[in-house]
Amino acid sequence: MSTTSAVASTQQRPASSPPPPAPPPRNKFAGWVAAAAVILGLGYLISPLFKQDTAGGFDYVGFGRLPILVNGRLKPMDSVARTSLLMLQDRQRVSSPTTGNLVDSPDEWLLDVLFRPEIADTYPVFAIDNPDLLSLLGFTEESLKINYTKSAHRILATVGFMPGTYRRFSYKQLESKLAEIDRQSRLAEPTEQSLRTPFQKGVIELRDRLVLYNRLKHSLIPPGSTNPLSEYDAFVKGIPAGAAAIRARQQGQSHDEAAARATLEAAQRYEFMGRMGYLLAIPPLAGSTDPNAWKSAGNALLESFQTGDINPTVLAYAGMATAWRNRQVEQFNTIVKMFREILVKRFPERVSKTDAEVRFNSAEPFLRSMTLYGVIFFLGILSWMRAPDLLGRSAFALLILAWLATTVGIGTRMWLEGRPPVTNLYSSALFVGWAAVGLCVLLERLYRNGLGLVAGGMIGFATLLIAHHLSLSGDTLEMMRAVLDSNFWLATHVVTITVGYSATYLAGFLAFIYVVRGVFTNGLDAGTSSAIKSMVYGIICFAALFSLVGTILGGIWADQSWGRFWGWDPKENGALIIVIWNALILHARWGGWVKTRGLMALAIFGNIVTSWSWFGTNMLGVGLHSYGFMEAAFYWLLAFCITQLALIGVANIPLRYWRSGRHLSA
Repeated sequence: MSTTSAVASTQQRPASSPPPPAPPPRNKFAGWVAAAAVILGLGYLISPLFKQDTAGGFDYVGFGRLPILVNGRLKPMDSVARTSLLMLQDRQRVSSPTTGNLVDSPDEWLLDVLFRPEIADTYPVFAIDNPDLLSLLGFTEESLKINYTKSAHRILATVGFMPGTYRRFSYKQLESKLAEIDRQSRLAEPTEQSLRTPFQKGVIELRDRLVLYNRLKHSLIPPGSTNPLSEYDAFVKGIPAGAAAIRARQQGQSHDEAAARATLEAAQRYEFMGRMGYLLAIPPLAGSTDPNAWKSAGNALLESFQTGDINPTVLAYAGMATAWRNRQVEQFNTIVKMFREILVKRFPERVSKTDAEVRFNSAEPFLRSMTLYGVIFFLGILSWMRAPDLLGRSAFALLILAWLATTVGIGTRMWLEGRPPVTNLYSSALFVGWAAVGLCVLLERLYRNGLGLVAGGMIGFATLLIAHHLSLSGDTLEMMRAVLDSNFWLATHVVTITVGYSATYLAGFLAFIYVVRGVFTNGLDAGTSSAIKSMVYGIICFAALFSLVGTILGGIWADQSWGRFWGWDPKENGALIIVIWNALILHARWGGWVKTRGLMALAIFGNIVTSWSWFGTNMLGVGLHSYGFMEAAFYWLLAFCITQLALIGVANIPLRYWRSGRHLSA
C-alpha cells in the first residue's frame, strides 16, 4: 500500500472509532485441556450405563425390563416405577433424611409395592407440603421437625442445606386418615380448579396419589396374599366343587357351603384386582399379536372360572412374588429370565424397545446434559475474565458434547414413540432448548467470543429444568390425543413453529447478555456490541421466517382437523403475535426507529411474547389448544415476565449510567 493510500485510509476512519480488538493469544495447552474436558464430560454422561444395580443378588434390573401395558402404551416396568415415584413425591429416590436410601433403585421399590406391600407401606413416598393438610393428618410442628443425631447435620439443617422438617410420609402414616382424605377431596372436587384453595388442591392431589399407589399394589397378586402360588393351586382344584355348590345354592338344593363361599370370595378378590389393577401385565395368548390385547391379572384370573386353569403369566408373576417375599434369589432370577425369554420370542420388536427404554432411563441424558450446561455457562462467564482461549475452547467442546447428548436423547425418544420430536409440552421444552443450543454452537463457531457459550449454557439449562418439572406429571411418552395423531403435521407445523420459539428465545437471551454486560460490567466493548447486534438481528430474521411458515402450516392443519383455517383460538393468536412481534422488530430496525439498545429491548420483550404463546395460552381453559391450568407454571411464568419487563427498564437507562457506556454509541 502506498503512503498516500495509507494516509487516506487513516483520514476516512473517525477519530473516535476504537481500533479493532486484537485476537486473544493462543494457549498451546488449550487443545489438550479441551480434550480432557470432553473425556471427563463423556465419562460423566455414560457412567450410569455401567452401574450395576443389585439388591442382594436379585435381578430386579431384568424385572424392570419386562413389558407391560399402561394407559395405552407398552412400556417397561422400570418406566412405571420411575414415573410413579415422580408422581408421588417429585423424585425417583426413595430415602429418609435420617437413614438415607431405603432401596437401591425404583425397580426395587416397585417390587416391594407389588409383592411386599406391607414393607412398601413404610416407605416415605407421599410428598405433602400444605400446612393445613398436614394439620388435618395429625402432624404437629414438633412431630414434623427432623432430629438429626450428628452435629454436622444439625448445622446444615439450620442453614438450609439439609431439610429441617419432614415433607414425605409413608402410606402407613396416612392409613388412619384415608376416609377423611377421601371426604375432604369429594368436598373440594365441585370447586373449579382455578378457584380451589391450596388446601383443596393439596387434598385432591394426595387422594390421587393414594389411589395410584393402591392401584399399583393390587395389580399382580390378590390383596393380602402371602403365597399366591399356593392360593392359585387351591383355587383351581376347588373350581369344580365350588361351581357345583353355587349352582346347587341357586336352585335351592343342598350344597357344600364352604366350597361355595371360597369360590365366591375368590371371585370377589379377583374382580377387585381387575377393577383396581394399574398394570395390564398379561400378554395375549399365543396366536395374537395385538399389542392392545393385554389384560390385568385380575381379569385373567376371572377367566379361570371358564377355562379351569390359571394363565401362565399369572403363575409367572405369582412365582416372582413368592420368591421375592421369601428372599429366594436364584428362584426369582430364574423365573424372570424364563418369562423374559418367552416374551422375546413372541414380541421381539417390543421387547427390544423396552430394553432400550430401560437403558435410556438409566442414562438420564437430559438431567446430565443439564448439569453440563450449567458448567458451560460458568466457564463461558469466566472466559470473559481470564484465559479466554483455554476456558473458551473447553466450554465449546463441552457445549457440543452436551448438545450431542441431548440430540441422542431426543432421537431415542422419537424411536421409542414412533413420532416426530415434539408431541407434548415436555418434548417441546426439550426441542426448544435443543434448537436454540444448536444455533448457539453455530454462533460460537462463527464469532468465537463466548457469547454462544453463555447463551447456550443458560438456555440449555433453563429449558431442561423446565422439562424436568413437566416430567413430574407422569409418562412423557404418553399416547397422542386423537386430533394430534398425525406424524406429517407434527413433523412440519409443530417442528417449524417450535424452531421459531427457539430462535425468538435465543435473540431475547442474547439481548439479555447485552444489557447485563453493558449496565453492570465494563466488558461490553464496541466489538462485542456490534457482534451481539448482528447476532440478534440475524436470529430475529430466522425466527420471523420459521414462525410465519409454522403458523401458516398450523392453519392448514386446523382446516383439515376442524374444518376452519383460523378460529382466533388463543394458541393461534399467540403464534400470530410472535410473527407480528418479530416483524415489528425488523421494521423498527429497518425504519431507523430504534438503534442497538432499542433492538435489544424489543428482543427481550420477545421472550414474554413467546412464553405466553408456549405456556400461557395452554392455561386459559378455553380453546382447542388448552390443556389445563398449572398453578406452579402460572406463577413461574408471571415471575419470568416480570423479570423481563424489569430488564427492559434497565435497558432504557440513559447510556451515561451504563458502566460500558463510553464504548457504545447508541
